[in-house]
Amino acid sequence: MLGFDIQIWIKTAAFVGAGIAMGLGAIGAAIGIGYTAACANIATSRNTKISGTLFKSMLVGQAITESTAIFSLVIAVLLIYLDIPKPTLLKAAALLGAGICMGFGAFGSGVGSGMPAGKACLGIERQPAMTGRLMTTMLIGSAVCQTPAIFAMVISLMLIFIDFGNSPLFPTWAALIGAGLSTGLAAIGSGYGGGLAAGASCEGVARQPQSVGTVITAMLVGQAVAQTASIFGLLISFILMFKTYPESTTLSASMALLSAGISMGFGGIGPGIGNGLAAEGAVKWVARNLEHSGDLIRTMLVGQAVSQSTAIYAMVVSLVLIFVV
Repeated sequence: MLGFDIQIWIKTAAFVGAGIAMGLGAIGAAIGIGYTAACANIATSRNTKISGTLFKSMLVGQAITESTAIFSLVIAVLLIYLDIPKPTLLKAAALLGAGICMGFGAFGSGVGSGMPAGKACLGIERQPAMTGRLMTTMLIGSAVCQTPAIFAMVISLMLIFIDFGNSPLFPTWAALIGAGLSTGLAAIGSGYGGGLAAGASCEGVARQPQSVGTVITAMLVGQAVAQTASIFGLLISFILMFKTYPESTTLSASMALLSAGISMGFGGIGPGIGNGLAAEGAVKWVARNLEHSGDLIRTMLVGQAVSQSTAIYAMVVSLVLIFVV
């Protein structure tokens, strides 16, 4: 029986959070790494003369992709071994929220980072002379894909190290778990969507090496819009963590705050992926139609704006649940 030993509750929450952080975090990175290796094998079978170059490119891409799993590992180790000076039930909720946030937050970025790495290997096979440009494009695109995971890591670290001791247990416990869900889930769509745009940029540069500047610009614009869903999730997490709540033992008050995190978290997944799909379509064809790049980017932005509106709806509902209910 767990009883009311606060240390047991702290350890339980920390251990469960560590398992979620590392378990979910490993999934996305492993998928992205495997995709990179698959593309490298396809490229090698087509052009065995540059197998050494492809092998090195694969390892670089896999190393970047694996960084999301390293973020999860850091949070998991902290949750397992960190000594909590002021253990409370509220801190237990914060530790669980930290693990949830990092686990989900690393998933999309792990998968997304593997896309430009894989496409770069395929592009190098097609254009060996453009290896440098393709690697640069891949590194920039993969770096942007990591930002949602970094958002999740920031929220996780805040949940671990901030002292929430002066806040009432009810309903603050729900706000802290909701904060982890908001950023963690919203990061899935942005991380994956950013990977779609980055992968298309590597494909475009391989088809038309002279387009590298225009393609990277279009990719970054598309990725920036795709990131907004995770930024909305980050905003709701900050509000949930730092707003002062009057003590209330009613179930509805706690569920309103928890649901605010759920609304923004799940509400950010679709728009992040949708924006990435719009960016992928534009970036891929910018390389083939440089003279019409302006038209393509404008169409991309309008399409992304409409897709983004659903994330705004989710954010509005989250704010209503926090401030009105």
